[in-house]
Amino acid sequence: MNGLIGLVFAGDATQVGVEPFFMELIAGMEEALAPHGATVLLLVVPDREAELGAYRRWSADHTVDAVVVVNLTHDDPRPALLADLGLPAVLAGHGDTDRFPRVITDDAGAVTTAVEAFVALGHRHIARVTGPKALIHTAERSAAMLTAGHTHGVRVTEAEGDYGPESAVRAVRTLLRTDPPPTAMIFDNDVMAVAALGELSRSGIPVPARLSLLALDDSPLCELSSPPLSALSKNVHAHGLILARAVLAAVAGQPPTDHPGPVPHLIHRATTGPAFDRL
Repeated sequence: MNGLIGLVFAGDATQVGVEPFFMELIAGMEEALAPHGATVLLLVVPDREAELGAYRRWSADHTVDAVVVVNLTHDDPRPALLADLGLPAVLAGHGDTDRFPRVITDDAGAVTTAVEAFVALGHRHIARVTGPKALIHTAERSAAMLTAGHTHGVRVTEAEGDYGPESAVRAVRTLLRTDPPPTAMIFDNDVMAVAALGELSRSGIPVPARLSLLALDDSPLCELSSPPLSALSKNVHAHGLILARAVLAAVAGQPPTDHPGPVPHLIHRATTGPAFDRL
């Protein structure tokens, strides 16, 4: 091993700085890699084409021993390219291939748990601010939410976000214009949930008396918000540990296999409560 494991993030560089998820993921990876003399090489690029170009350069220059691929999409070109390049890889999520090991978290189960928690509190219209719809795990969450809504006989509504705070504010404003508006909202990450909480505070909408909020990613942002945000915690640090161990196995030449990610669990804080009664 030359000691470098590549991790490319394609998107807004400022998002990496405010997104606790990636920093905690890398910390977990580093903990598992360090005893083997390896470390994470993080590269932030503006788009998918730049990411593919980075893989080609890394392969040609033998810069990294392997890569971890995040934010998988349907018809994702990255696994095929990496296979052609002969560059070992681990996929963080369901990829449309069995050529690489995968670390799979139960995104569908997390959304089902969130919906059922709100149903138990009497909510009949539950909304969700999603991540980008092109992502496989966004689609898995959306399918699970529709199924859970049908199973429990409640209305579910979605608006697309991009994991950033501005998109969350726009989505919340859109969802609140539905008739009747939702009494509970789920957010696909912590940054959007915190931004929504601030928007509701500015608008004079009390949380959770009028609207309950739940983030699908837990982090210190959720704990330190005012009021503290309820969340589904899946131990991102442990997720990083699992990814790194899968990478080490791939570099050692072990055959590809699926590895289960951490099991999420619900943490009720101060932003979830009984449904608002309009009557």
